[in-house]
Amino acid sequence: MGIKTYKPYTPSRRHMTGSDFSEITKKTPEKSLTVSLKKNAGRNNQGKITVRHRGGGNRRKYRIIDFKRNSKDGIPAKVIGIEYDPNRSANIALICYLDGKKAYILAPAGLTDGMMVMSGPEAEVRVGNCLPLENIPVGAQIHNIELYPGKGGQMVRSAGVSAQLMAKEGKYATVRLPSGEMRMVPLKCRATIGVIGNGDHNLINIGKAGRKRHMGIRPTVRGSVMNPNDHPHGGGEGRAPIGRPGPSTPWGKPALGLKTRKKNKASNRLIVRRRDGRAMK
Repeated sequence: MGIKTYKPYTPSRRHMTGSDFSEITKKTPEKSLTVSLKKNAGRNNQGKITVRHRGGGNRRKYRIIDFKRNSKDGIPAKVIGIEYDPNRSANIALICYLDGKKAYILAPAGLTDGMMVMSGPEAEVRVGNCLPLENIPVGAQIHNIELYPGKGGQMVRSAGVSAQLMAKEGKYATVRLPSGEMRMVPLKCRATIGVIGNGDHNLINIGKAGRKRHMGIRPTVRGSVMNPNDHPHGGGEGRAPIGRPGPSTPWGKPALGLKTRKKNKASNRLIVRRRDGRAMK
């Protein structure tokens, strides 16, 4: 998918870029596979804001994606359209199985209308097919990887990313994730072959504040321009330094780099190498 630019008839248009949607072949979503999406503006069930800077935004319907790919093993499905999904950076593909059932899957690069995909242990190692890791050759590019067999893909689902199957030993496969982390995943877990499409997504320049508001993201105010009762960085005459050992959150906790992962997290034993290059102890 390519990037399009705009004529600079306003200052904000000068550097704005957008997707040309050249991969998209189907404009409207499949009604049976969409549900209403309720807005909560970052609030939990108590009405308290737990995620800041959320609210407004355009209306969206949620597309039900088949991350599990285990209900129609061995049944070929035909790709009948590549669609835009407002809920994720990747595009999605509408597939129709030979028995007439339709489903959405993440669209890998190279998947086009009319191609056939299949899931299950007997599926070929081909773009868009979903197989258990034990049936995928070492060195293959994969995405939508399960962490627990049958739970559905949880890792490597963003536009333009892929993981690489590095080795198989015992009950586990070693996978190199896009972050650089090396992790062991049970061989019974499934993954989809290929690199996720829409790889130019990270090159898009938003260009203006209003476009961010359309996405449901509200403004972020710097702590240094607040009053001291609103933020630890606030107050002082004119511009002032932080005045603390390091930057803080609005609630006084260390920010920017504080490690929050639990030391005794159960999955630590499955991480071979962290994304910073350090081996797990």
